[in-house]
Amino acid sequence: MELSEKLQELRKEKGLTQEELAEALFVSRTAISKWESGRGVPNIESLKAISKFFSVSIDELLSGEEILKIADEDNKQKEKHTSDLVFGLLDCSLIMFLFLPFFGQKGDEIIKEVSLLSLTGTPQYIKIPYLIIVFGIVLTGVLLLALQNYEAVFWLKHKHQISIVLSTVATIEFMITLQPYAAFFTFVFLAIKSLMLIKWR
Repeated sequence: MELSEKLQELRKEKGLTQEELAEALFVSRTAISKWESGRGVPNIESLKAISKFFSVSIDELLSGEEILKIADEDNKQKEKHTSDLVFGLLDCSLIMFLFLPFFGQKGDEIIKEVSLLSLTGTPQYIKIPYLIIVFGIVLTGVLLLALQNYEAVFWLKHKHQISIVLSTVATIEFMITLQPYAAFFTFVFLAIKSLMLIKWR
């Protein structure tokens, strides 16, 4: 008997609905539904919770093949969380552009380095896109950190792509408008994220 069938059987023996079991295990009802239909497998921590709740050993729940499958899924999940954490922190760190001197501003005879908020004398059609792209990247970073367990299909499929696209746009924008320091940092962050995606693909 596979895990999906065993879980369903144990739940019904206790007279629980999927919603009630989900509450007892501190997971979503969707997760229980996926586990019972074989469309997903619980991670190691959830397996321990299931084992404890139903007073059965993990060996009783799983076959050898399922143990390997769950270990593989658990590794993928850890990689996903790590990539979300790195992407999120890199994107959030761009808030420093608002306060630290990464932007060149022409003075009488010299070019001063100023923060984005202190940047004056720059046309609004240039400064406003700077602000939009920086705030967009920071917001993406906040969402990546806050929604690590969010399972909406669109978000799961496109969250890293959104981050990459915004970083690419920022790098190109800063290069075109001759802001080398800002362009350098956004390019480095873009390179790190691209390498991570290649590594974990």
